[in-house]
Amino acid sequence: MRQRSKEKISLAHSVDLPPQKAGELICLPREKAGWEWMSFFVRRLQPGDVYRTCTEGQESAFVILGGTCAADWGHGIVPLGKRKTVFDGLPYTLYLPAQSEVSFQAETICEIAECRVPSDARLQPKLITPRDVASSLRGGGNASRQIVDVIAPAFPADKLMVIEVYTPGGNWSSYPPHKHDAHNPPAEVDLDEIYYYRVQSGGFALQHLYGGEHAGERTLKARDGDAVLVHSGYHSVVAGPGYDVYYLNFLAGSARALAVTEDQQHAWIRSTWNGTDPRLPLVRE
Repeated sequence: MRQRSKEKISLAHSVDLPPQKAGELICLPREKAGWEWMSFFVRRLQPGDVYRTCTEGQESAFVILGGTCAADWGHGIVPLGKRKTVFDGLPYTLYLPAQSEVSFQAETICEIAECRVPSDARLQPKLITPRDVASSLRGGGNASRQIVDVIAPAFPADKLMVIEVYTPGGNWSSYPPHKHDAHNPPAEVDLDEIYYYRVQSGGFALQHLYGGEHAGERTLKARDGDAVLVHSGYHSVVAGPGYDVYYLNFLAGSARALAVTEDQQHAWIRSTWNGTDPRLPLVRE
């Protein structure tokens, strides 16, 4: 297992910006987060605002959380975005390898989640549209959820993987609890993971982490705009009844695979599943 630093952030709150104000909602460079792989940022642009950046020695994914913008990464100006919020449809995502430049100009209020991972791989930029993602239903009963694979292991990236998950109010997600903190392929690989939450107004989710090298055992309350950083150990999520929950997963680590170990104490629950929640899917193209 790779060496992990001692200082860890497990829960990061979004800056409470008024809706009509632009700015950085979350700023988590990997040094601040206390891990090796991922840096994470969320930005809000007002109409006409421009965000320019260079990926330098990192590969990056930019997920349009809501709103519309025009982006130029050397292939002309391309319109991005369709959904007003994450609950209104599937995502536009821009993948850029290291040493790329991009500018985003907002057409409406636009929020962008950005994840960066160190990389020197010589790869190609790619725009992922709602038609390019793969949506599926997973689990059963009150552990049903909708999975949207945005950048899956088969995608030509270096380390980064991206998934969106929709969980109906009252349901469990990331269940049975699982972990991915040991490099033991093909059974399990060592991945750090970001859960970035959007929750319908007034709601919250609870995320339980246990059995990890650093996490101990804790239950974190995540509200709209919060991020939970999973460094090690088993983890699962439950959405507060009455409030649908979205979370955006960024993952990177020792291999580009979603190989996990489930907590066998709870794996029996699979035998009770005889159908998925009829509220699903929560979003479509």
